[in-house]
Amino acid sequence: MKYNNITLIGMPGCGKSSLGVVLAKYLGYKFIDSDLLIQDREGQLLSEIIENRGLAGFKDIEDQVNASIETDKTVIATGGSVVYGENAMRHLKDISCLVYLKLPYDEIESRLGDLNKRGVAVNPGQTLYDLYKERTPLYEKYADLTAEINGLDIRESVIRIVEQLKEG
Repeated sequence: MKYNNITLIGMPGCGKSSLGVVLAKYLGYKFIDSDLLIQDREGQLLSEIIENRGLAGFKDIEDQVNASIETDKTVIATGGSVVYGENAMRHLKDISCLVYLKLPYDEIESRLGDLNKRGVAVNPGQTLYDLYKERTPLYEKYADLTAEINGLDIRESVIRIVEQLKEG
């Protein structure tokens, strides 16, 4: 495999963290969840950071944390809003292969509960569909690979990703 690290990007609920752990085990890589790095650094849940610092403050923190990740042979699961941070995306593209976990809107909607409790970076009045339309072009822009995982379980999704990584 020619990639030192693999970074998973995509909508909240697409399985970045769940799939990331299994993918890391499959490849013999380490695993990092950048949302947990953010919570650890700030000493707060994502939802609390958004509540206390506002959306712009949260996105700044997210950009800083993701832009500072230094690792080797690691699967990195990012938060869905990482694509708003130019520093983070430039850095992650330099150190890894960016894999977009693509699911159709209706599947994302069925997987997600309360967006605010989940710590999803959403503007007041913005719907999940608005967010999906806004972010999809960004995921597509940054992705080195797009893994269509609709209808696949975690194991099948991991195999699909690994096959696509081998194809290059």
